[in-house]
Amino acid sequence: MTAARVVVTGAGGGIGAALARRFAADGARVIVNDLDKAAAEAVAAEIGGLAVAGNAADETFVQQLVDTTWAELGGCDLFCANAGVLPTGSHDADDALWQTAWQVNVMSHVYASRALLPRWLDNGGGRLLVTVSAAGLLTLLGSAPYSATKHAALGFAEWLRATYAHRGIVVQALCPQGVRTAMLTDGGDSASKAQLTATALDPGEVAAVVAEAVRGDSFLVLPHPEVADYYRHRADEPDRWLAGMNKIQRSFDQAATA
Repeated sequence: MTAARVVVTGAGGGIGAALARRFAADGARVIVNDLDKAAAEAVAAEIGGLAVAGNAADETFVQQLVDTTWAELGGCDLFCANAGVLPTGSHDADDALWQTAWQVNVMSHVYASRALLPRWLDNGGGRLLVTVSAAGLLTLLGSAPYSATKHAALGFAEWLRATYAHRGIVVQALCPQGVRTAMLTDGGDSASKAQLTATALDPGEVAAVVAEAVRGDSFLVLPHPEVADYYRHRADEPDRWLAGMNKIQRSFDQAATA
């Protein structure tokens, strides 16, 4: 991997911590960001990185994070915009829940791009890895806010890639299904959680796939390869795909009332 200077947001645990560990093991200097200061410091101490605690969904902080990266590392080769939240709820979830999902799952990536792109464009390029989720390609039954905001995150990543690829900006979208993290354990409804747990990967397995992916420039990074087939089926036969998803939802409903 050529990325010698790496930032990972949401790196106090789960996928983010695994990414930080993997890149550090590969020889990179890593800045570990998390809202949880103690968690960020613990991971940074483990890997010999630098902890910068703060909210990746706050634009002022993200600019400070990028400024710190340039001050401490002299630049950034790879920025892993990994922070995310998994709320439960349907169309009638509280506005506050929708707003939190929007800020963390979408605007954190917008803020990162605003802070990074001027520097990267001046310096000839950079790499942005956006943790989207397979829900951004497909959907996640049981959470309308998560599904909608992850689709938006994918759309923004696609727009960045289409707009800046010729100027040296490599944008990649990490889209795993279930991963054995606190988000899977503590978030989501019980039905969708059971479905994802069956094929869930360890965070380290996801990090290994990412480490290989950043050696190239493929837009989609799919730790669960079968997601590519699901995505293709969704595009080729949307009515059939939606009917299949509704069938799964009906089975969830029946199980809940049994």
